[in-house]
Amino acid sequence: MVGASRNQRSIGYAIVHNLLANGFTGAVFPVNPQARVVHSLKCYPSICDVPDPIDLAVIVVPKQFVEAVVEDCIATGVRGLVIISAGFAETGEVGAAVERRILDRVRSAGIRMVGPNCMGVSNTDPAISLDATFAPVTARRGSVGFVSQSGALGIAILNEAAALGIGLTQFVSVGNKADVSGNDLLEMWHHDDDTRVICMYLESFGNPRRFTEIAKLVGRKKPVIVVKSGRTDAGARAASSHTGALAGLDVTVSAFLAQCGVLRANTMAELFDVARALDRCPLPDGPRVAIVTNAGGPGIMATDACVNLDLELAELSDATRDELSRFLPAEASLGNPVDMIASASPESYRRSLEVVLADPGVDMAIVVNVTPLLEDPSEVLAAATEGAAATDDQKPVLAVMMASEDFYSSILGRDDLLPVYRFPEPAAVALSKLERYASWRRRPHEVPPIFEVDEVRVDEILLARGEGYLPPRQTFELLDAYGIPCVAWRRVDTAAAAVEAAEELGYPVVLKAIASDLIHKSDAGGVAIDLRSSAEVTRAAESMIRSLEAVGHAPEAFLLQRYEKGGQEVIFGISTDLRFGPLLMFGLGGKYVEVFRDVKFAVTPLTKSEARDVIGGLRGHALLEGVRGDEAVDGEALVEILLRLAQLSVRHPRITELDINPFLARPRGTSSLALDARVLVGAPVRSGR
Repeated sequence: MVGASRNQRSIGYAIVHNLLANGFTGAVFPVNPQARVVHSLKCYPSICDVPDPIDLAVIVVPKQFVEAVVEDCIATGVRGLVIISAGFAETGEVGAAVERRILDRVRSAGIRMVGPNCMGVSNTDPAISLDATFAPVTARRGSVGFVSQSGALGIAILNEAAALGIGLTQFVSVGNKADVSGNDLLEMWHHDDDTRVICMYLESFGNPRRFTEIAKLVGRKKPVIVVKSGRTDAGARAASSHTGALAGLDVTVSAFLAQCGVLRANTMAELFDVARALDRCPLPDGPRVAIVTNAGGPGIMATDACVNLDLELAELSDATRDELSRFLPAEASLGNPVDMIASASPESYRRSLEVVLADPGVDMAIVVNVTPLLEDPSEVLAAATEGAAATDDQKPVLAVMMASEDFYSSILGRDDLLPVYRFPEPAAVALSKLERYASWRRRPHEVPPIFEVDEVRVDEILLARGEGYLPPRQTFELLDAYGIPCVAWRRVDTAAAAVEAAEELGYPVVLKAIASDLIHKSDAGGVAIDLRSSAEVTRAAESMIRSLEAVGHAPEAFLLQRYEKGGQEVIFGISTDLRFGPLLMFGLGGKYVEVFRDVKFAVTPLTKSEARDVIGGLRGHALLEGVRGDEAVDGEALVEILLRLAQLSVRHPRITELDINPFLARPRGTSSLALDARVLVGAPVRSGR
């Protein structure tokens, strides 16, 4: 421990105290040139003076001395470093330069480093019992691995975990994560049989592509829960495309995590709620929830919470209802929720839960207890736990116990009981996350499809343009080269030529103005639809010229298209995130896309199942399935177009923004078509992945 101190208000004192007080099974060597003894242990002036081999050096010295201490550690053969000291990359370029020098030396020596600017590490394995943190609370033994990018929040994490009775295998505060990162810890916990759940508080992703690879692999074996800070889009870049305008860092992160099978928690409290359920419950086989309660109000609250989270209220079978009626009072409600009324005893809970869970139409359950004066909530919880374990087909069950504070204190650390929540809503959130994770894990392994397209033609179009928006002709040619169907069109230079093209395409037609600096054509009066004669085409072209010249846009040409109607207008898009790479969008389209914002995002690589999730994830997805006599659109055609765009975005990184809006989605057997599109070409953007 380099920087050990006798000052009880110092970090150097707290870490040595925690190492000793929590029974570290190895030897502790305090290092401080100004002290002979620290915590009754002999203190050494330098790590070079320690007579024994050193596995791990914890460094808590002023920043200006850290480099020299690291050199001493390397010289003495230390195998690992935890640098608590701050004042490096988090302070600016000068500190970052020092951090890079330290990292270069550490890596050249073949050792690993946690930090700098962290609060330490702990390992609760009884064979080690290491608490090398300055936290006032020590982690209890359990099965959750926890990594925090924030040192200060790490203290709060350990405090809350202790208050909730959540046990950890290891806790790591990575700080600036100059060397050891969340990705490294994911790999470690993947192979650690004692760690059943992985929790992460992250402020940034250093290598998102590597995270994707690791998280998808780890998630097949054990769940990963992440709280990612920086959710607001205050720092999002301005973008001229709909996709770019709607995309921000947070939607990118959410799409990225969902495709990895990682559960995203909105708050630290939610993370702990979900972690408790994942740690102590089996995964459900489906979304159907049964609610067993002794009070109508909380049962309704639980019902509302579950339904709002897209869980389904299970339909209890007649056999289940008949069995419940054999022992519940006549006043009880035998539907779902099962309301046993206030007089329900612990035995009522045990038997009711056992019967309900045996119903094949039930995938999971919430048991709710509002403790009456004459009942002991501990007995109710014990009986519910027994009922949940009675069936051969184990299903997740969460308990909502509305009891006194003494009750919660009495069950602290009891791993043999159902996970307990104070109110129905967090229990419903936890079940919804379990179901989401279970659904992801049930999916077979997939690889993204590869389409036969004209890559050479796309390269020719992009290279010929340089940077900027593609002209309409090249835009539609690019889409055609990638097998994306487009409406019949012609580019013309004059109003007279527009009339000739209209005669060739057949009426009715749509006329659009083309100008290099014209982005949103309809806003500037550059679009006329449903033109049914040569006279209407001529008048529309002349009107556009006048309108656009009045606002500073001189039309260079016109785009004439067949007027198509029928179907639903949707939007496809590509944007580029500097860290995560290509970002795909799908949503309800038209000119109000940024008003309604009913869109979903995905990152590459994209599989067919993931594309289906995007298409089916809209709030207004019912419109695509057909309402009020409308036929359902061809959903598989939409899936294929999204997958083709995913391939396009990966193979042609010079496409920095793309919108297909509107795309007219129609029923199977008819032609779905791109009606308008815009492609922005720039320098190739390579992500940090």
